[in-house]
Amino acid sequence: MELNQLETFLAVAEERSFSRAAVRMHRTQPAISQVVRKLEVETGEILFDRSARDGALTSAGELLRTYALRLLALRREADSALRELRSLERGQLVLAANEYTCLYLLPVLDAFRRQHYQIDVTVQRSLASQIPEGLSLRSFELGVISFRPDPERFRSIAVYSDTLAFVVHPGHRFAAQPRVSIADLGGESFVAHNVSSPLRRQVVEIFERHRRPLNIRVELPTIDSIKRFITMGNGVALLPRLTVQRELETGELIAVPVDELHVRRVLRLVHRRDATLSHAAGAFLRIVREMARSQGAPFAFQVERG
Repeated sequence: MELNQLETFLAVAEERSFSRAAVRMHRTQPAISQVVRKLEVETGEILFDRSARDGALTSAGELLRTYALRLLALRREADSALRELRSLERGQLVLAANEYTCLYLLPVLDAFRRQHYQIDVTVQRSLASQIPEGLSLRSFELGVISFRPDPERFRSIAVYSDTLAFVVHPGHRFAAQPRVSIADLGGESFVAHNVSSPLRRQVVEIFERHRRPLNIRVELPTIDSIKRFITMGNGVALLPRLTVQRELETGELIAVPVDELHVRRVLRLVHRRDATLSHAAGAFLRIVREMARSQGAPFAFQVERG
């Protein structure tokens, strides 16, 4: 049973005539009769009372008419929903990020929602190391990470360039200094994130290379808790500059340049290479590109090759 058969059946039922239905459907009367006969064979029921001059439906025909109207209404609803999806009048966008990379998303999502407020947005919190697997499982469409995933499986776009900031409380002895050396940090008590990461390993290696101790005295579960602890006057920290922008602007924290610490991090938007992105995801990437063009560094839109 096909929808075009049901359309023809309903035309005959509504017009109460095979000939009038043929005119309405822009087909010949024999073609209309053939469609109805085929439908009767498929259903195993007589749908029209041939003895009645007004093209009355049988009880089976009345029953089929009820369901045919529902099915064709559903098709119209589906067509309308798809048109809305294409025109971004509806839809859903699901992304994944961790506590750090989610901060990059906020201004982009702000711009996206201003243009496409009908699109529902969900950002799932995930460890960066687990985002490629989540993409493979289709748990979300886009992820934000700070490392390059397998280029054969994933497409990555460099979207933000960040640096590492050495931050202290405004009352700290380093706060008024224009810069310090890594040799000056040996006696400091560092507050660190208790989640192992490539960034943490890189910092440890830099201190080892300069033969200086990295005294991690406190480990906390979130970047926000580290910042709050430092603003209370406890220790110092090395954090991505993106995560402390607000505190640096308000003066709650002070960033002091360290001569030997030049750590750059590139944030990437990634998705499955074989994925057909939704209209919402495509619109999101256009916003990312527009933001890179209008604002410039540290925002970017560079598709990574190979």
